[in-house]
Amino acid sequence: MENVGIKSVSLVIGGARSGKSSFAEQLTLTKSPDSFYLATAVAFDEEMSKRIALHQQQRKNRFKKTIEEPINLAVALRENEQKCGAVLIDCTTVWLGNLLYNYGVKESYSEVEEFLQYLENPRCHIVIVSNEVGQGIVPSDYESRFFRDQNGFLNQKLAKLADSVTYMVGGIPIEIKRS
Repeated sequence: MENVGIKSVSLVIGGARSGKSSFAEQLTLTKSPDSFYLATAVAFDEEMSKRIALHQQQRKNRFKKTIEEPINLAVALRENEQKCGAVLIDCTTVWLGNLLYNYGVKESYSEVEEFLQYLENPRCHIVIVSNEVGQGIVPSDYESRFFRDQNGFLNQKLAKLADSVTYMVGGIPIEIKRS
């Protein structure tokens, strides 16, 4: 599928179990019937395996293809951009956790910079899910505070690049930005 015309970036953000993924799935599928699902989660334990299985069951093969990429989102997007009309990335918070787990605490991650650069001129519609983790208590350890801060900085950058930002609260979408 050749993608022509202006492509959009949409950010869907909210807390745990706020309805982000369901809303983002619907949004992605309205952008194109040729939609891909880019999953970032890795099943590190039994609980995460159950979460992944639940997400897979909920989307019930509505997407043309599922791409599992826990580290390099920009590469996965470039490899698939001509084959789809829209991509749902679920989610950048888990992805950032993968980077921290694999590379440790670093001032910056090249994968983040490459992803942000890709979003400046996407070749397909992109819908991104991210968690708002900065409204709770201050974590007690350095690595958790680092993760919270990096996720907040990433969310700011994503929101700036996005054409639309939707904040989910209790399953209710609140439009924050529309270009």
